[in-house]
Amino acid sequence: MSISEKLSFVIPCYRSEDTIEAVVRDIDETVRQRPGYDYEVILVNDCSPDNTYEVLMRLADINPRVRVVNLARNFGQASAIMAGYHYVTGDLVINLDDDGQTDPREFYKLVDRVHEGDDVVYAKYPEKKHSAFRNFGSRVNDMMADALIGKPRHLVFTSYFCARRFVIDEVLRYDKPFPYIDGLLMRVTKRVSAVEIPHRERESGESGYTIGKLFSLWLDGFTAFSVKPLRIATILGFLIAIIGFVYGVYTIVLQFIEPSEVTGWASLMAATVFLGGMIMVMLGLVGEYIGRIYISQNNAPQYVVRNTLNIEDGKNGKDTR
Repeated sequence: MSISEKLSFVIPCYRSEDTIEAVVRDIDETVRQRPGYDYEVILVNDCSPDNTYEVLMRLADINPRVRVVNLARNFGQASAIMAGYHYVTGDLVINLDDDGQTDPREFYKLVDRVHEGDDVVYAKYPEKKHSAFRNFGSRVNDMMADALIGKPRHLVFTSYFCARRFVIDEVLRYDKPFPYIDGLLMRVTKRVSAVEIPHRERESGESGYTIGKLFSLWLDGFTAFSVKPLRIATILGFLIAIIGFVYGVYTIVLQFIEPSEVTGWASLMAATVFLGGMIMVMLGLVGEYIGRIYISQNNAPQYVVRNTLNIEDGKNGKDTR
């Protein structure tokens, strides 16, 4: 039977030595349930400190459809995903996690919805099995996306989605550091939907998302696709200036009405500290924009590939086996 469509699975791997093998096995078994599909699994080792790379090498030895991209250092999840995108050869690209919580056995639901006419289809979880901290971070990121990049309010960004190849090819035109995958997808197309998929419990280990990584993700969204934060800072500064002016007039009038009234030192210090804090936040925000511009102008790499496995000679590296 001739192959009608090829699926490319892109999975960033970090501290997944105990879970990634089961994820690849589930993908292989699920693809075989429907004739007419070929597939490849691109596993990107984001310089994991455990034995993840050894497991990936073993999987590549067993299954020639498993491609491995080994990064030179830890660049973060988004950059690892972008590295994987550079090696896809399929008609549809499916993005999922390495911990098994994004159920690999459900990906045909995403594929079928794409075939109905959408360009990108996200998994929608009835109940997330993440920690309370991770769920809070996701909600903040979702609200930020609503306000800054025009995400439809009915849509929730998740790490499990399927996209048409032309969308991914367009995303790859972004070659600067600090990629924000969801923002790049929204920049390409508005034909985006979601389909309900159960979210599984984590089988082992714990999430690699820390406060620092979540904050970095928010900054990527803030600074890469919108100048609204700068406009908000300008408006906020203007409002505070008006409040200060009104309070100053009030103080002068009060001195004429009640000369004995003495303004309090505590209120003066509170106002000074508040205004000083606001100024520092605004300067920090401006500095973040300027710093990222500086890094981009210096051609900082989005990622660096140390070596690849089961990948033929190409534009970004060659098979070192």
